[in-house]
Amino acid sequence: MKFTINREQLLTPLQQIVSVIEKRQTMPILANVLIDIKDDQLTLTGTDLEIQIIARLNINSATAGSITVPARKFLDICRLLPNGAEIKFEQHDDKVKISSNRSKFSLSCLPADNYPEFAESELENQFSINAGKFKKALDKTLFCMANQDVRYYLNGLLLHISNSHLELVASDGHRLSIYEDQLEQGTGFEARIILPRKGVLELNRLLDDPDAELKVEFSSNNIRIFIKNLVFSAKLVDSKYPDFGKVFQQDFFSKIHIEKQLLKNALTRVAILSNEKFKGVTFDMTSDSLRISTHNPEHDEAEEELAIEYTGDPLSIAFNAQYLLDAVSNLDSEYAVLTIASNASSCFIDEPEGCAYKFIVMPMRL
Repeated sequence: MKFTINREQLLTPLQQIVSVIEKRQTMPILANVLIDIKDDQLTLTGTDLEIQIIARLNINSATAGSITVPARKFLDICRLLPNGAEIKFEQHDDKVKISSNRSKFSLSCLPADNYPEFAESELENQFSINAGKFKKALDKTLFCMANQDVRYYLNGLLLHISNSHLELVASDGHRLSIYEDQLEQGTGFEARIILPRKGVLELNRLLDDPDAELKVEFSSNNIRIFIKNLVFSAKLVDSKYPDFGKVFQQDFFSKIHIEKQLLKNALTRVAILSNEKFKGVTFDMTSDSLRISTHNPEHDEAEEELAIEYTGDPLSIAFNAQYLLDAVSNLDSEYAVLTIASNASSCFIDEPEGCAYKFIVMPMRL
Protein backbone atom coordinates (compact mmCIF):
# COMPACT_ATOMS: atom_id res chain seq x y z
CA MET A 1 0.00 0.00 0.00
CA LYS A 2 1.39 3.34 -1.06
CA PHE A 3 0.05 6.83 -1.80
CA THR A 4 0.94 10.54 -1.86
CA ILE A 5 -1.53 13.18 -0.70
CA ASN A 6 -1.60 16.89 0.07
CA ARG A 7 -1.76 17.74 3.78
CA GLU A 8 -4.88 19.94 3.42
CA GLN A 9 -6.81 17.24 1.56
CA LEU A 10 -6.18 14.73 4.37
CA LEU A 11 -6.30 16.91 7.49
CA THR A 12 -9.99 17.91 7.67
CA PRO A 13 -11.50 14.41 7.18
CA LEU A 14 -8.92 12.98 9.59
CA GLN A 15 -9.90 15.54 12.28
CA GLN A 16 -13.59 14.72 11.76
CA ILE A 17 -12.94 11.01 12.20
CA VAL A 18 -10.58 11.21 15.18
CA SER A 19 -13.15 13.09 17.30
CA VAL A 20 -15.35 9.96 17.30
CA ILE A 21 -12.53 7.73 18.57
CA GLU A 22 -12.53 7.45 22.37
CA LYS A 23 -9.23 8.06 24.19
CA ARG A 24 -9.69 5.00 26.44
CA GLN A 25 -10.42 1.80 24.55
CA THR A 26 -11.42 -1.71 25.49
CA MET A 27 -9.97 -2.93 22.16
CA PRO A 28 -6.59 -1.43 21.14
CA ILE A 29 -7.54 -1.43 17.45
CA LEU A 30 -10.41 1.00 18.13
CA ALA A 31 -7.77 3.67 18.83
CA ASN A 32 -6.72 3.30 15.18
CA VAL A 33 -8.12 4.70 11.96
CA LEU A 34 -8.70 2.20 9.15
CA ILE A 35 -7.04 3.28 5.88
CA ASP A 36 -8.16 1.48 2.74
CA ILE A 37 -7.21 2.13 -0.91
CA LYS A 38 -9.15 0.68 -3.82
CA ASP A 39 -9.58 2.01 -7.38
CA ASP A 40 -7.75 5.30 -6.66
CA GLN A 41 -10.08 6.04 -3.74
CA LEU A 42 -8.76 6.50 -0.21
CA THR A 43 -11.26 5.53 2.53
CA LEU A 44 -10.69 6.53 6.17
CA THR A 45 -12.84 4.92 8.89
CA GLY A 46 -13.10 5.62 12.61
CA THR A 47 -15.55 4.11 15.12
CA ASP A 48 -16.29 3.55 18.81
CA LEU A 49 -18.78 0.77 17.83
CA GLU A 50 -21.72 3.13 18.61
CA ILE A 51 -20.86 5.80 16.03
CA GLN A 52 -18.85 5.51 12.82
CA ILE A 53 -17.54 8.10 10.37
CA ILE A 54 -16.21 7.18 6.92
CA ALA A 55 -14.44 9.73 4.66
CA ARG A 56 -13.76 9.04 0.98
CA LEU A 57 -11.06 10.93 -0.96
CA ASN A 58 -10.01 10.60 -4.60
CA ILE A 59 -6.26 10.24 -5.10
CA ASN A 60 -4.03 9.49 -8.09
CA SER A 61 -1.47 6.73 -8.70
CA ALA A 62 -1.94 4.87 -5.43
CA THR A 63 -1.15 1.22 -4.69
CA ALA A 64 -4.14 -0.68 -3.24
CA GLY A 65 -4.13 -2.11 0.28
CA SER A 66 -5.50 -1.58 3.79
CA ILE A 67 -4.01 -1.04 7.27
CA THR A 68 -5.00 0.57 10.59
CA VAL A 69 -2.77 3.32 12.05
CA PRO A 70 -2.84 5.01 15.49
CA ALA A 71 -5.40 7.76 14.91
CA ARG A 72 -4.16 10.53 17.21
CA LYS A 73 -0.48 10.08 16.35
CA PHE A 74 -1.30 10.14 12.63
CA LEU A 75 -3.44 13.26 13.08
CA ASP A 76 -0.75 15.06 15.11
CA ILE A 77 1.90 14.31 12.45
CA CYS A 78 -0.34 15.68 9.66
CA ARG A 79 -1.42 18.69 11.74
CA LEU A 80 2.13 19.75 12.61
CA LEU A 81 3.52 19.48 9.09
CA PRO A 82 3.75 22.81 7.21
CA ASN A 83 0.81 24.08 5.12
CA GLY A 84 0.69 22.64 1.60
CA ALA A 85 3.08 19.78 2.46
CA GLU A 86 3.02 16.62 0.33
CA ILE A 87 2.66 13.52 2.52
CA LYS A 88 4.05 10.18 1.30
CA PHE A 89 2.54 7.13 2.97
CA GLU A 90 4.05 3.66 2.52
CA GLN A 91 3.27 0.35 4.21
CA HIS A 92 6.06 -2.11 5.18
CA ASP A 93 4.54 -5.20 6.85
CA ASP A 94 3.18 -4.05 10.25
CA LYS A 95 4.70 -0.54 10.03
CA VAL A 96 3.94 2.50 7.92
CA LYS A 97 6.51 5.07 6.84
CA ILE A 98 5.25 8.64 6.59
CA SER A 99 7.53 11.22 5.00
CA SER A 100 7.23 14.84 3.92
CA ASN A 101 10.20 16.82 2.68
CA ARG A 102 12.85 16.22 5.39
CA SER A 103 10.46 14.81 8.01
CA LYS A 104 10.27 11.04 8.40
CA PHE A 105 8.08 8.98 10.75
CA SER A 106 7.53 5.27 11.32
CA LEU A 107 4.34 4.06 13.04
CA SER A 108 3.54 0.58 14.36
CA CYS A 109 0.19 -0.59 12.95
CA LEU A 110 -2.41 -3.31 13.35
CA PRO A 111 -3.78 -5.40 10.46
CA ALA A 112 -7.00 -4.21 8.81
CA ASP A 113 -8.52 -7.73 9.02
CA ASN A 114 -8.91 -7.28 12.81
CA TYR A 115 -10.83 -4.00 12.49
CA PRO A 116 -14.37 -4.56 13.89
CA GLU A 117 -17.29 -4.31 11.50
CA PHE A 118 -19.96 -1.74 12.32
CA ALA A 119 -23.17 -3.78 12.54
CA GLU A 120 -26.05 -2.18 10.64
CA SER A 121 -29.53 -3.52 9.96
CA GLU A 122 -31.43 -2.92 6.70
CA LEU A 123 -32.13 0.84 6.48
CA GLU A 124 -35.63 0.91 5.02
CA ASN A 125 -36.61 4.60 5.55
CA GLN A 126 -34.98 7.59 3.87
CA PHE A 127 -35.41 11.31 3.27
CA SER A 128 -33.36 14.33 2.14
CA ILE A 129 -32.87 17.59 4.01
CA ASN A 130 -30.78 20.72 3.65
CA ALA A 131 -27.78 20.72 6.05
CA GLY A 132 -28.38 24.33 7.18
CA LYS A 133 -32.01 23.56 8.05
CA PHE A 134 -31.06 20.39 9.96
CA LYS A 135 -28.24 22.15 11.84
CA LYS A 136 -30.61 24.92 12.94
CA ALA A 137 -33.02 22.29 14.27
CA LEU A 138 -30.18 20.59 16.19
CA ASP A 139 -28.84 23.90 17.57
CA LYS A 140 -32.29 24.78 18.96
CA THR A 141 -32.72 21.48 20.80
CA LEU A 142 -29.52 19.57 21.57
CA PHE A 143 -28.51 21.59 24.68
CA CYS A 144 -31.60 20.18 26.47
CA MET A 145 -30.42 16.56 26.20
CA ALA A 146 -29.65 14.84 29.49
CA ASN A 147 -26.14 13.63 30.25
CA GLN A 148 -25.86 10.15 31.82
CA ASP A 149 -29.45 10.12 33.10
CA VAL A 150 -30.74 6.74 34.31
CA ARG A 151 -33.72 7.28 31.98
CA TYR A 152 -31.47 6.60 29.02
CA TYR A 153 -34.04 7.74 26.42
CA LEU A 154 -33.36 11.29 27.73
CA ASN A 155 -29.63 10.96 26.84
CA GLY A 156 -30.52 11.60 23.23
CA LEU A 157 -32.74 13.48 20.83
CA LEU A 158 -36.11 12.43 19.42
CA LEU A 159 -36.47 12.72 15.64
CA HIS A 160 -40.12 12.45 14.63
CA ILE A 161 -41.02 12.39 10.94
CA SER A 162 -44.61 12.41 9.76
CA ASN A 163 -44.66 12.53 5.95
CA SER A 164 -43.20 16.02 5.30
CA HIS A 165 -43.39 17.22 8.92
CA LEU A 166 -40.14 17.16 10.92
CA GLU A 167 -40.03 17.48 14.71
CA LEU A 168 -36.98 17.36 17.00
CA VAL A 169 -37.40 17.06 20.76
CA ALA A 170 -34.85 17.02 23.60
CA SER A 171 -35.34 17.02 27.37
CA ASP A 172 -33.40 16.36 30.57
CA GLY A 173 -36.53 16.04 32.72
CA HIS A 174 -36.32 19.67 33.94
CA ARG A 175 -36.74 21.40 30.58
CA LEU A 176 -37.86 20.47 27.10
CA SER A 177 -37.27 21.97 23.66
CA ILE A 178 -39.32 21.27 20.54
CA TYR A 179 -38.42 22.39 17.03
CA GLU A 180 -40.75 21.87 14.07
CA ASP A 181 -40.10 22.28 10.35
CA GLN A 182 -41.27 21.02 6.96
CA LEU A 183 -39.32 18.83 4.56
CA GLU A 184 -39.39 19.87 0.92
CA GLN A 185 -40.63 16.43 -0.15
CA GLY A 186 -43.09 14.14 1.59
CA THR A 187 -41.65 10.86 2.85
CA GLY A 188 -44.88 8.85 2.93
CA PHE A 189 -44.08 7.36 6.35
CA GLU A 190 -44.26 8.16 10.05
CA ALA A 191 -41.34 7.28 12.33
CA ARG A 192 -39.96 8.18 15.76
CA ILE A 193 -36.30 7.44 16.52
CA ILE A 194 -33.93 8.52 19.31
CA LEU A 195 -30.42 9.59 18.29
CA PRO A 196 -27.75 9.07 21.01
CA ARG A 197 -26.26 12.13 22.71
CA LYS A 198 -22.70 11.65 21.42
CA GLY A 199 -24.01 11.00 17.90
CA VAL A 200 -26.06 14.23 17.95
CA LEU A 201 -23.05 16.31 19.09
CA GLU A 202 -20.76 14.74 16.46
CA LEU A 203 -23.34 15.16 13.70
CA ASN A 204 -23.91 18.82 14.60
CA ARG A 205 -20.16 19.41 14.33
CA LEU A 206 -20.00 17.79 10.89
CA LEU A 207 -22.72 20.05 9.42
CA ASP A 208 -20.36 22.90 8.53
CA ASP A 209 -21.73 23.66 5.04
CA PRO A 210 -25.29 25.09 5.20
CA ASP A 211 -25.82 24.56 1.44
CA ALA A 212 -25.06 20.82 1.44
CA GLU A 213 -27.86 18.30 0.84
CA LEU A 214 -28.05 15.45 3.33
CA LYS A 215 -29.37 12.00 2.50
CA VAL A 216 -30.68 10.33 5.66
CA GLU A 217 -31.38 6.59 5.90
CA PHE A 218 -32.58 4.84 9.05
CA SER A 219 -34.20 1.75 10.54
CA SER A 220 -35.42 1.12 14.09
CA ASN A 221 -31.81 0.39 15.18
CA ASN A 222 -29.48 2.53 13.01
CA ILE A 223 -29.17 5.82 11.19
CA ARG A 224 -26.82 6.68 8.32
CA ILE A 225 -26.33 10.19 6.95
CA PHE A 226 -24.41 11.08 3.78
CA ILE A 227 -22.69 14.49 4.12
CA LYS A 228 -20.71 15.32 0.95
CA ASN A 229 -17.69 12.94 1.07
CA LEU A 230 -18.56 11.67 4.58
CA VAL A 231 -20.83 8.86 5.78
CA PHE A 232 -21.99 9.21 9.40
CA SER A 233 -23.55 6.14 11.06
CA ALA A 234 -24.92 5.69 14.59
CA LYS A 235 -26.78 3.09 16.62
CA LEU A 236 -30.10 4.45 17.87
CA VAL A 237 -31.31 4.43 21.48
CA ASP A 238 -33.52 1.38 21.88
CA SER A 239 -36.36 2.96 23.85
CA LYS A 240 -39.63 4.86 23.56
CA TYR A 241 -39.70 8.61 24.14
CA PRO A 242 -42.31 9.69 26.75
CA ASP A 243 -45.51 11.37 25.56
CA PHE A 244 -44.96 15.08 26.22
CA GLY A 245 -48.19 16.15 24.46
CA LYS A 246 -50.11 16.37 27.77
CA VAL A 247 -48.10 19.42 28.80
CA PHE A 248 -49.99 21.42 26.14
CA GLN A 249 -53.42 20.21 27.33
CA GLN A 250 -53.82 22.48 30.36
CA ASP A 251 -54.94 25.96 31.34
CA PHE A 252 -52.50 28.87 31.19
CA PHE A 253 -52.15 32.36 32.64
CA SER A 254 -52.13 35.23 30.15
CA LYS A 255 -49.07 35.58 27.91
CA ILE A 256 -46.30 37.98 28.91
CA HIS A 257 -44.37 39.74 26.10
CA ILE A 258 -40.89 40.94 27.12
CA GLU A 259 -38.13 42.40 24.99
CA LYS A 260 -35.67 39.53 24.63
CA GLN A 261 -32.48 41.49 25.26
CA LEU A 262 -33.88 43.21 28.39
CA LEU A 263 -34.89 39.86 29.90
CA LYS A 264 -31.56 38.27 28.96
CA ASN A 265 -29.53 41.11 30.52
CA ALA A 266 -31.63 41.14 33.71
CA LEU A 267 -31.37 37.35 34.12
CA THR A 268 -27.60 37.42 33.51
CA ARG A 269 -27.05 40.11 36.16
CA VAL A 270 -29.32 38.52 38.79
CA ALA A 271 -27.82 35.04 38.22
CA ILE A 272 -24.40 36.33 39.38
CA LEU A 273 -25.61 36.15 43.01
CA SER A 274 -27.75 33.01 42.70
CA ASN A 275 -26.84 29.75 44.43
CA GLU A 276 -23.93 28.36 42.38
CA LYS A 277 -25.36 24.83 42.37
CA PHE A 278 -29.06 25.44 41.68
CA LYS A 279 -28.98 28.83 39.84
CA GLY A 280 -32.47 29.60 41.19
CA VAL A 281 -34.19 32.95 40.53
CA THR A 282 -37.70 34.00 41.62
CA PHE A 283 -40.22 35.70 39.32
CA ASP A 284 -42.81 37.89 41.08
CA MET A 285 -45.45 39.08 38.63
CA THR A 286 -48.04 41.81 39.07
CA SER A 287 -50.21 43.59 36.48
CA ASP A 288 -47.43 45.99 35.45
CA SER A 289 -44.11 44.57 36.64
CA LEU A 290 -41.91 41.47 36.70
CA ARG A 291 -39.49 41.36 39.61
CA ILE A 292 -36.57 38.92 39.23
CA SER A 293 -34.71 38.25 42.48
CA THR A 294 -32.29 35.79 44.06
CA HIS A 295 -30.18 35.15 47.14
CA ASN A 296 -27.46 32.66 48.06
CA PRO A 297 -26.08 30.92 51.20
CA GLU A 298 -23.61 33.83 51.67
CA HIS A 299 -26.68 36.13 52.13
CA ASP A 300 -25.98 38.08 48.94
CA GLU A 301 -29.09 39.37 47.18
CA ALA A 302 -29.94 40.68 43.70
CA GLU A 303 -33.11 42.15 42.22
CA GLU A 304 -34.20 43.51 38.82
CA GLU A 305 -37.58 44.92 37.82
CA LEU A 306 -39.01 44.90 34.29
CA ALA A 307 -42.19 46.62 33.07
CA ILE A 308 -44.76 44.16 31.65
CA GLU A 309 -48.45 43.91 30.85
CA TYR A 310 -50.05 41.00 32.69
CA THR A 311 -53.77 40.44 33.24
CA GLY A 312 -53.73 37.43 35.63
CA ASP A 313 -53.53 37.21 39.41
CA PRO A 314 -50.21 38.13 41.08
CA LEU A 315 -47.87 35.17 40.86
CA SER A 316 -44.56 34.09 42.38
CA ILE A 317 -42.59 31.24 40.78
CA ALA A 318 -38.90 30.18 40.72
CA PHE A 319 -36.77 28.86 37.85
CA ASN A 320 -33.22 27.83 37.04
CA ALA A 321 -31.74 31.02 35.53
CA GLN A 322 -29.44 29.12 33.14
CA TYR A 323 -32.37 27.16 31.67
CA LEU A 324 -34.24 30.40 30.99
CA LEU A 325 -31.15 32.01 29.46
CA ASP A 326 -30.58 29.03 27.15
CA ALA A 327 -34.17 29.30 25.94
CA VAL A 328 -34.23 33.07 25.47
CA SER A 329 -30.84 33.07 23.69
CA ASN A 330 -32.20 30.65 21.09
CA LEU A 331 -35.18 32.81 20.10
CA ASP A 332 -34.86 34.53 16.72
CA SER A 333 -37.35 37.36 17.32
CA GLU A 334 -36.81 40.54 19.36
CA TYR A 335 -39.51 39.59 21.85
CA ALA A 336 -39.88 36.59 24.15
CA VAL A 337 -43.35 35.31 25.06
CA LEU A 338 -43.65 33.67 28.50
CA THR A 339 -46.76 31.59 29.23
CA ILE A 340 -47.06 29.99 32.67
CA ALA A 341 -49.41 27.05 33.30
CA SER A 342 -52.24 27.94 35.70
CA ASN A 343 -51.12 25.20 38.12
CA ALA A 344 -47.58 26.69 37.98
CA SER A 345 -46.19 23.36 36.71
CA SER A 346 -44.34 24.77 33.68
CA CYS A 347 -43.40 27.90 31.76
CA PHE A 348 -43.51 28.03 27.94
CA ILE A 349 -41.05 30.30 26.17
CA ASP A 350 -41.54 31.04 22.49
CA GLU A 351 -41.84 33.84 19.93
CA PRO A 352 -44.80 36.19 19.26
CA GLU A 353 -45.75 34.67 15.89
CA GLY A 354 -45.04 31.70 13.65
CA CYS A 355 -42.67 30.11 16.12
CA ALA A 356 -41.18 26.79 14.98
CA TYR A 357 -39.53 26.50 18.35
CA LYS A 358 -40.99 25.95 21.85
CA PHE A 359 -39.10 25.73 25.08
CA ILE A 360 -40.61 24.50 28.37
CA VAL A 361 -38.99 24.97 31.78
CA MET A 362 -40.22 23.32 34.97
CA PRO A 363 -40.24 25.55 38.07
CA MET A 364 -38.00 25.04 41.12
CA ARG A 365 -38.73 25.02 44.82
CA LEU A 366 -36.47 27.54 46.54
